[in-house]
Amino acid sequence: MTSAAQALRTQRNKALPIGGDTHDIMTNSINTLNKEDAANAAREVRKRRLQAFLFVVPLLVFLVFAFVAPITTMLYRSIHNPTVANLVPDTLILLEDWSGEGMPDDSVLLQFAADMKRMANDRTSGQLADEINRALPGMSSVTKSTARALRRVEDEDIAANGATILLEANKRWAEAATWRAIRDAGPIYTSSYYLTAVDLERDRDGGIVQRDTQIYVKLYTKTLKMAVIITVLTMVLGYPLAFFMAHASSALANFLMVFVLLPFWTSLLVRTTSWIALLQAGGVVNSTLMWLGVTDEPIELLYNEFSTILAMTHILLPFMVLPLYAVMRGIDNSYMRAAISMGSSPLAAWYRIYLPMSLPGLSAGALLVFIISIGYYITPALVGGTDGQMISNIIAFHMQVSNNWELAAALGSLLLVLIVLLYWLFDRFVGTDNLKLG
Repeated sequence: MTSAAQALRTQRNKALPIGGDTHDIMTNSINTLNKEDAANAAREVRKRRLQAFLFVVPLLVFLVFAFVAPITTMLYRSIHNPTVANLVPDTLILLEDWSGEGMPDDSVLLQFAADMKRMANDRTSGQLADEINRALPGMSSVTKSTARALRRVEDEDIAANGATILLEANKRWAEAATWRAIRDAGPIYTSSYYLTAVDLERDRDGGIVQRDTQIYVKLYTKTLKMAVIITVLTMVLGYPLAFFMAHASSALANFLMVFVLLPFWTSLLVRTTSWIALLQAGGVVNSTLMWLGVTDEPIELLYNEFSTILAMTHILLPFMVLPLYAVMRGIDNSYMRAAISMGSSPLAAWYRIYLPMSLPGLSAGALLVFIISIGYYITPALVGGTDGQMISNIIAFHMQVSNNWELAAALGSLLLVLIVLLYWLFDRFVGTDNLKLG
């Protein structure tokens, strides 16, 4: 038996490596297994990342076409205006040597007369008229009438007497200010629209001075003021309502929530025009005041700043109530009871305990209302009249009426920068991490 056991042990020792060889083989097997597992794990991670990316591709495409592309186009249009450079390139080249005082050389007038006839035949003289008219009001009709007059002149006559024909068409072509306007509108890339957007302009020496008419800075200031007033009013009206809903029974809270959400189920146009029916001279409010004897004649309640603030406060109030209610619903009422039981008054307990805990919802609602109101358009356009207009209405005017897309883009870009700056200040002093929408 002993000899058989020894023989079996000897065969086993021959079959297995001994010492360091066994350790090396096991280590190599583990390393090989780890590399294969790592490769498989990396492949699985890449597969999941690709699947996740494919899921968000539609959203990314939507953001590019609906957000990034329009903003990029707006920023580009605010500094890019090749209209004059494309219409009268040769005239602009000749104007480069002009000092800006007195009449340009006859060669400039001859070339411009030839360009005017070409534009009249191509029916593009109206584009030049619009560009010059923005710098010199009244030049639109002058340019168009001159183009019509030069259309009937032969090319040989223009080449020989173009300067005289141009001056005879209208005396404003003899003014240096007209040619300065053409020269200043020539650069393809310009900052003049941003200067106009802040009521500045360049003088004939190239310096930056204030414009004679101060319009846009006042509009920005009034827009900010109205947005702040609307935000404060929604706070004053929305905080007590959200507080009451948060402490009411579930049935009552749900019932009140229906009325908070009801405006979202009604057309914005209907909600806005309803204020016209209420505030107009023969509307419900004035009729009631006159019936009660408060006033003998209708009060001007419509088409002013008051009507804009009132209507926008009504429309934006749910954006304040919803974040507040969502945060207040999660606040434990035992904190207030504990503070009152320890001798604090209800008002002091609310100020020191409840208000700080509800600040995330209050901050979120204020940010929502302020950003929405600062760029609102429909309500001021319908009920604001002249006094209640905001900067968004002026931007729409330049896009739809005056066809000055470059100035509209500059105004919109400054509004975007203003909103981003205010958001940064809010994040700097309050912190967006503290915002809670639910």
